[in-house]
Amino acid sequence: MGFERGWHVGVQLAVWRNGAPVVDYADGIARPGGVAMRTDTLMPWFSGTKLVTSVAIAQLIERGHLVLDAPVATVVPEFAAHGKDAITLRHVLTHTGGFRKLAGSAELFAGGIEPTALLQRTCDAPLEWEPGTRAGYHPVTGFHLLGEMIRRVDGRAPQDYLAEEIFEPLGMADSWLALSNERAAAYGDRIGVMHDSTVTPPRPLDQRGHAWALPSSSGIGPFNELVRVAEALRQHGELDGERILSPDSVAQLTARHRVGIKDETFGAVIDWGLGAMVNSIQYTGKPAPYGYGQHASADAFGHGGMQSSIVFADREAGLSVAFGCNGMAGEPNNHRRTQPVLTALYEDLAGSL
Repeated sequence: MGFERGWHVGVQLAVWRNGAPVVDYADGIARPGGVAMRTDTLMPWFSGTKLVTSVAIAQLIERGHLVLDAPVATVVPEFAAHGKDAITLRHVLTHTGGFRKLAGSAELFAGGIEPTALLQRTCDAPLEWEPGTRAGYHPVTGFHLLGEMIRRVDGRAPQDYLAEEIFEPLGMADSWLALSNERAAAYGDRIGVMHDSTVTPPRPLDQRGHAWALPSSSGIGPFNELVRVAEALRQHGELDGERILSPDSVAQLTARHRVGIKDETFGAVIDWGLGAMVNSIQYTGKPAPYGYGQHASADAFGHGGMQSSIVFADREAGLSVAFGCNGMAGEPNNHRRTQPVLTALYEDLAGSL
């Protein structure tokens, strides 16, 4: 359906069930020139990156380097500007801090914003509401701030921290928070290109932003690698003998810390963990924006990527899923694309769940 309607030109789907990979699928075109989409094509994750960054923050909390309810300004003092001194790490992870407005954030997907300049703009952002009193997804500001917190308490750049503490232990050899020009050249045609599929024919997008580490959105790699993060969380922090988080930390990350509050960015009630979107179908009987299909368990959790992808885990069903398309079809069409696929996936696997 998505190919026929022009919503994308290529797709990847990776599924684990009961601790083993069962689907590793690719179809269509990866990039202009008719280059075929493969299962090892590197695809942009956009905000699916946030799930990985959340794991990094959970690690630093677990190790005592960060405190969940301490003000962010204790680590990044300049962030206190314009009344933001009371915003805590919990507020940032649950998108209740109230500093989502950042002029020019669309530049992230059309050439990128240099990280130092983006941090300055985040610190200069106005306070939209009193922290903790309202909720609204912060597409860029909050998680870029988290990357700076990683840098300041650990000493490593966020792209190095994620590589060494998450990607390498989980066997994600082709996953990156940033791609240098040299690395991008080495991958060549293995790098998939995102398209604006709100136009006909779909228009390839400039993705120079992958050269910069943006912990909110610049992750890139095959979806059969991103799914390993979800599967490690589903298995309480361990995959293939490598532990990245304690079971208690995973439980904290995936619990409902924000409950029953309307998200003013998405216009729907969505529950949130510490960086993870928790299944919120109970409020309307239908999947919320970037939801997990009609049959996901109540505690399924994960994150969506801007108009193009979804990654999540469902402990009760024994499933971890990463589904990505290289067409940004607009929010409504992306929902129409992802939710039937995820619903059908549960129905197809129902006999063995």
